[in-house]
Amino acid sequence: MKKIKLLDEFKSFAVKGNMVDMAVGIMIGAAFGTLVKSIVDDIVMPIISGVFRIPDFSNLFFVIGQKSDEVFTSVAAARAAGEAVFAYGLFINAAIAFLLVAWVLFLVIKGINTLKRAEEAKQEEKPKGPSEIDVLMEIRDALKK
Repeated sequence: MKKIKLLDEFKSFAVKGNMVDMAVGIMIGAAFGTLVKSIVDDIVMPIISGVFRIPDFSNLFFVIGQKSDEVFTSVAAARAAGEAVFAYGLFINAAIAFLLVAWVLFLVIKGINTLKRAEEAKQEEKPKGPSEIDVLMEIRDALKK
């Protein structure tokens, strides 16, 4: 009996509009993250790399307290060798991705707010009809005549 009640509560919780909206938002957010990663990795970073004459920011790093004399050509190789790697290039990529996401969200929210203000202005412009009291007063005056 208690299991059925718990199951019913869960079903009611899971199908609420807010929960479904949140799930859709998470899925769109994941797809948006993939898109932003591609924009950063495939479009923005090559341009920035060309300007700074550095072929790939993701491989900007240095090894901290290197254990061996080996020269590493990538972050992955250094980490695979067990070295402590300070990968500042990966941080630069992440920071640029964050700034892009923040900028796009700012523009989206700014657009939504503009549309909301326009809709509110439209609603304020609509002429309001007579109030209930005005109608009742008209009926009273008509009955007096």
